[in-house]
Amino acid sequence: MGLFDFFTGGSGPEKALKLKSKVTQKYGEPSTRQKALQQLGEMKYPEAVTVLLSRFTITVDPLTTDADEKEHTFELIKGFGQEAVAPVSAFLKQSEHATSWALRVLQELLAEDALLGVIADTLQHLSTRYTRDPEKKVVLLHHVQGKQDPRVAPAVLPFLEDMSDDVKIAAINVLGSLKYEPAREPLLQLLTNEDTARRVQTAALAALAESGFAVQGYQDKVQAALVEPYSLDKDGRIQRRA
Repeated sequence: MGLFDFFTGGSGPEKALKLKSKVTQKYGEPSTRQKALQQLGEMKYPEAVTVLLSRFTITVDPLTTDADEKEHTFELIKGFGQEAVAPVSAFLKQSEHATSWALRVLQELLAEDALLGVIADTLQHLSTRYTRDPEKKVVLLHHVQGKQDPRVAPAVLPFLEDMSDDVKIAAINVLGSLKYEPAREPLLQLLTNEDTARRVQTAALAALAESGFAVQGYQDKVQAALVEPYSLDKDGRIQRRA
């Protein structure tokens, strides 16, 4: 620590980290929290971005104030430009909260190809870890739905085995249009397993019909699981009747 740091309470990064308690203060004078946000926005350290992101993890009353502060925080983080990418990407990977805000920031700062790379990396990270709340996974999976990128399908495939039915369905909806061969058997297993929830089976039926995968090895079980408007054609593929 230099002499200037000694008199001013620490280095820039240390000052940023010390402001976190004010940024996440839910009660008391809003002006205290708002002043801390503004101070962080004027700093040029990655730590300042990290602390600003913590504002998205709390909700304050009244909700109009909460919304205004979060929009202001969003603009402050954008102002860091490319310096914000690394801390926001780390936040997206590590935090169970505010996934939509982190994605929104990255959409402003990154080209689509780079953004998909960050999301695929985050999904791979999440696929090997338990999370209490499935919302983060669902938000990320919804974001990659319809994206024809070779990194997406391998990152999404493990979520067919997630404990949450909402996560399974989100993953199924991504994989249907990608026609990713390694997904064929896991989708058929979900469809034909008697322990699979009906809504998951329905999503699997739709994905298998969209992908055009044949059902070899599962034909009898698939036949038993079919519901309107689905049927098996002569080639052993699930068809959806118009």
